[in-house]
This record gives sequence, structure tokens and C-alpha cells, in this order.
Amino acid sequence: MQVLLRRSNFRQDIKCSVCGQGFRLYWELNSASERFTMRAIVLGELREHHSREQGGDSTCAAHPADLFRLPTWLGSPQFSRATLLASPASRMHRASPRASFITEYSK
Repeated sequence: MQVLLRRSNFRQDIKCSVCGQGFRLYWELNSASERFTMRAIVLGELREHHSREQGGDSTCAAHPADLFRLPTWLGSPQFSRATLLASPASRMHRASPRASFITEYSK
């Protein structure tokens, strides 16, 4: 599961422990335990933005300026959540034949 983050100076759901930059979180996690686990992962990845491997910048400039996802997806795009949700087996695609039936019936 990935979480979308956006920098925010006003309403902050989470703060980077290195630079103090605040972020808004956007997620679809249902349980408190899932949210707790994902917060820990996100905090670790925010710290990683400041690592030597990433340039060693200890300022908030180490984080992307625009909306970004964490944890970073390293797998094949065909297995990303967005791709799986858009597949013909998803609920959204299963609902579309009903919509076409309604359109055909109303003609």
C-alpha cells in the first residue's frame, strides 16, 4: 500500500524527523494498525531522503516539492495498485456492463 504525501506548512499529518518539514497524508487504510505501520514506514523513508546515498541534504529541499508516493514502488508497473484497480477484473470495470445496459434500455 502506498501513501500520497504533499508538503504542508499549515495542516500537517506527519513531520520529517530530520528537517521538521510537515506533510499531509492521503491514504486508503482502514484499520488503526495499518495506519500505525504505514506511518512508521513513511517516517523511515522521509529520513532516507536525507541519507548520504540521496545527497546528504539535511534541509527540507531533500524532499520532493510536489505530491509524491511512499513507500517508493520498485516493482513492475503492471503490479502497481493503480494498474490492478484499472484491470477488467476490478469492481469499476464489472459495473460498466450495467451502465451500458441502462443506456441500451433507455433508447
